[in-house]
Amino acid sequence: METQSSKNTKRLTIYIGESDLWRGKALYMVLLETLRKSGLAGATVTRGIAGFGARSRIHTASILRLSEDLPLVIEVIDSTEKIESALETIYPMVREGMITLEDVQVLKYTHRDLNPLPGDRLVKEVMSTEVKSILPTNSVANAWQMMINNRLKALPVVNESRKVVGMLTDEDLIERAGLHQRFSIAKNLTSQEIEAEIMQLSQSNQLVKDVMSTPVITIPEESTLNQAVTLMKKHHLKRVPVLDKKEKICGMLSRFDILRQIVPIESTQPVGVSFLNTPKTVGQIMSPDFPFVQETDDLEKMIQAFLHYHSHRLIVVNDQNRVCGILSDADIVNRLPYKNKSSIVHALQNLARPPATTALARDLMSREPLQADPDVPIPQAIQMMMKEGRKILVIVDKDKHPIGMVDRQRLLEALINLPQNLS
Repeated sequence: METQSSKNTKRLTIYIGESDLWRGKALYMVLLETLRKSGLAGATVTRGIAGFGARSRIHTASILRLSEDLPLVIEVIDSTEKIESALETIYPMVREGMITLEDVQVLKYTHRDLNPLPGDRLVKEVMSTEVKSILPTNSVANAWQMMINNRLKALPVVNESRKVVGMLTDEDLIERAGLHQRFSIAKNLTSQEIEAEIMQLSQSNQLVKDVMSTPVITIPEESTLNQAVTLMKKHHLKRVPVLDKKEKICGMLSRFDILRQIVPIESTQPVGVSFLNTPKTVGQIMSPDFPFVQETDDLEKMIQAFLHYHSHRLIVVNDQNRVCGILSDADIVNRLPYKNKSSIVHALQNLARPPATTALARDLMSREPLQADPDVPIPQAIQMMMKEGRKILVIVDKDKHPIGMVDRQRLLEALINLPQNLS
């Protein structure tokens, strides 16, 4: 959650006496009930041990004066709109005392319904401990071969002392070493095509240290999940190396490792009141701009859509604008019946025209995509995606028309309310 602007958030403070009444009832209880019915997120009553007011009489909580009229302070923080609406009702009720209103900046607001992550768990309890790593002096060809053999998109780069000096991803190899496709596509190529790619990389003199990403962001194994999510959100990370007490690598923590820790929240308590812009549902965190194609689009239109949206996945809709599938660039490479898949890869890179085919989007897409209403709670959405092993959740309206999309990164960032000015 971004820090709430002081222009949109107010603190209402009401100073009254403990003996003040409203229609025969304690005024502070009547005020609390009025504020609750007005839909405010919460209010706190503080009882002072001593004080004096307009009449300059000191009131104290001395044992000898148990019936003394002690000062009470009621504080409320909420949106300007809600505060001003509540003031119209409570203003006339305070016949003796004081009411103040001031701008505040909310850094964080949360409760159990909004924060389903077991944030006090340690990273070492959740991380993956079987870590494949590579030396910085290895060739880029060896690195790519290792990624393919172990089905990995990223490798931590470590020195002889097992200390992390960088991270190597398939994107690094594409950007700096001339690799032609991402791992998710490469894993579907023929062994001959993969070998040809490795041979091409081996002709280069580049080493892992020449193309790896540095400096690398790491996290100690004794850190909590809350600290890990904050770090990953702040630096937009999909994964982070974990270090032991000697600062040597001992594991990797990924988004998947964190999201699978979300457990159902069973509570008999009422659902919490929405406060400011704190997200509670997938509709509040979805991306309203989503890439899509028609189910009758041919290969050329599919590839144009991938290039236009700069996306690796497209939502497929039918003639009634209802979701009928998800199409990835890897689906095209894997499902088109071509022995030479390099021509499709080149087309996806806008290096060549797509090969001739009669296949349409509906022939290549993955059917029955995961869908949800915008009112689905974020924890439930996470569980849905983890259970089905999906990376994309399509948000649909009551007519099953797509209105947005949520991925794992958006779900991860929704777990921690990090103010923008602390990012």
